[in-house]
Amino acid sequence: MKTSAWSSNCRAEGSPGWFVDALYRDHAEVEDRVKAIKQVGLGLLPSKSWQLNAAWVLAAALDTDLDAWTRLLLLHEEPDLAKAEPETIRMKLYHLPARLTAHARRRTLHLDRTWPWATAFTIAWRRATELPART
Repeated sequence: MKTSAWSSNCRAEGSPGWFVDALYRDHAEVEDRVKAIKQVGLGLLPSKSWQLNAAWVLAAALDTDLDAWTRLLLLHEEPDLAKAEPETIRMKLYHLPARLTAHARRRTLHLDRTWPWATAFTIAWRRATELPART
């Protein structure tokens, strides 16, 4: 575990202790988000080409935004998934054991009922389809 010590001349009226602590906690949250965006693609740029790297950064930023919105809108009642690392969500929700079939112009997704995250995926999918349309 990494430990650190720091000092600040930042003071709030009446209660300097909790104010500095809140600033430090916000900074820790930002560091967690930076670590997550590095995991989804910004850790290594794929090319020496500026244009290809610019597209890569855009794709990583879109992935991070979709991940944040998925957590906020669809997984807010699943505490272990709402706070999970991006790779954990990818392995538990996006790599699902399912079969997609088509019949009479309708597509049906058949989930494996023994899959441990079938309920979480189903609830998240329902919430996603019930979101109001953008106007």
